[in-house]
This record gives sequence, C-alpha cells and structure tokens, in this order.
Amino acid sequence: MTSAVPHPRTGTDRSPAAARAGLRSLAAALLLGAAGAAIALLASRQGWTEGTANVPGGDFPLAAKGSEVTGVPAALAIVGLAALVAVFAVRRAGRVAVSALLALCGAGTVLAAVLGARDPAALDDRAAEVSGDTSATVDALSHTVWPYVAAVGGALILLAGLLALRYGRLWPAMSGRYERDGSPRRARRAPAVDPDRPEDLWKALDRGEDPTQQGPAPTP
Repeated sequence: MTSAVPHPRTGTDRSPAAARAGLRSLAAALLLGAAGAAIALLASRQGWTEGTANVPGGDFPLAAKGSEVTGVPAALAIVGLAALVAVFAVRRAGRVAVSALLALCGAGTVLAAVLGARDPAALDDRAAEVSGDTSATVDALSHTVWPYVAAVGGALILLAGLLALRYGRLWPAMSGRYERDGSPRRARRAPAVDPDRPEDLWKALDRGEDPTQQGPAPTP
C-alpha cells in the first residue's frame, strides 16, 4: 500500500529565486521607507517659502518653515514609518492593507509637499502679524528647494509601499518565529499550596487562585 504524497501548499513560492527576490525587496523597502521618512521629516523643518511684507519702515523679509506651511508631509512620514514596521506584524490581507497604507502615505507626502511649495498662507499670516494689518499679504513670494526634497522623501516611501504590495507575501512575519506547529500548548500546572505555610496562601491569592480548592501539598 503506497502512502499519498502531500501536495505542496499553493499561494506561496518557496523556490530559491523567490526567496532571493523576497530578501532583496525586503532590504530595499526597509532602506527606501526609512530614508524617505527621515528625508521628509528633515525637509519639513527647513525653510520652504520666502517673501517680503510692506511695513511703514519699508519692506520686511519673511520666511516660513515647512512645518509652518503644512504639517501633512511630516505627519504622513511618521505614519508611513509606522506602517513599514507594521507590515511585518500582519499577514495575508492585513499585510496588503498595511502595504497600501504605506504607499498612500508616500503619495500623500509628495502631493502635500508640492502644493505647499507655492502656498502663501503661512507668509500672509506672518505679514499680517508684523504689519498690524489683517488684510496684508506677502509680496515677491519665492520658495526654496526643501519642499521638493520632502517630495523626494515621499516618493521613496511610495516605492517602499509598492515593493511591499508586490513582494510582501514573500517576507517573513514577526510572529512567525514564535509560533508552534499548530498544536495546542499544554497548560502550566500551578505550584502546590501548603495550607500550613501562610506565604504559599498569599502567593496563590496573588495569582488569582483559590487555595481552598487545591489539593494538599505533597509531603517531602
């Protein structure tokens, strides 16, 4: 009588080529995601826009940092970094959803940075503050390269998300190394309680046990 040969599990490519592709994509996604988040956060702390305000004493130079123009790139970079870590904590549909979130964070960072490069709202508020005129606006508006640096960081996060969507099924999960073969874990027996030892009774109560329901402790 011949035994049935088990069929390989479908949906998971265990070939050496797939394993190498998974490792390469994993390293690339980690590098791109971490670097992109760091770049976006760094760029958000730099000056993005410059201009002048008309005050009684003449033109007053103004400047605004990226965090003053818009807080979206920095916030999305942080969320993207968290999503990059969370990719390894989930599997299957959850991993796809987190990977999509990572990609969306990158795309949103790019869009917010490009739009913020030409947003005069922060400098208009500064002009109204220094001139004392609530209707004052900034003149000669210009922008630095830092908004586009933040957009580059967002693009790197986007690439990390696309790699996760494409190759995430080949990546390991954090919980995988701690899982067993599916067999139920054996319950750990509580230590015996000696009713003649008050410290044993107190320890049992601390564990949430009823020492009166346990059998007598074994005699030495």
